[in-house]
Amino acid sequence: MSDSAELYQALIMARSRQPRFAGPLATFDSQGTGDNPMCGDRVQVYLRRADTGVGHVSRGCAIMSASADLMAEAVAGKSAAEIAVLSTAFEAMVTSGAQDPALGDLNALAGVSGYRSRIRCATLPWSALADALADDGEG
Repeated sequence: MSDSAELYQALIMARSRQPRFAGPLATFDSQGTGDNPMCGDRVQVYLRRADTGVGHVSRGCAIMSASADLMAEAVAGKSAAEIAVLSTAFEAMVTSGAQDPALGDLNALAGVSGYRSRIRCATLPWSALADALADDGEG
């Protein structure tokens, strides 16, 4: 395993075991849910629109949990339009395996491209975030 692959593997495991953005936010405007019944992954994303704060409650594999935590860090303070650009770039990266400097630590998940069944694990939190962005807070 190359040094960068080992570093990325360590980052995924660290963020899975000790997430920095785990738990619902004290105040939030909307939330979204991601559920993959095929493998049991489930994530709830909490969004505070004023500063684009994101928290998550994740139950599932290390890839999904790390993806949720890295996503929460990456989107903090970004507009909905900026998040859409990041989301598109992230999906392209996990599908192709081609890292994108704009994605920073999210590049740790590029290796899932070699495992089609794991791509959904990595993108599930992003789907939940999209649901939270679409949530008008009335439901």
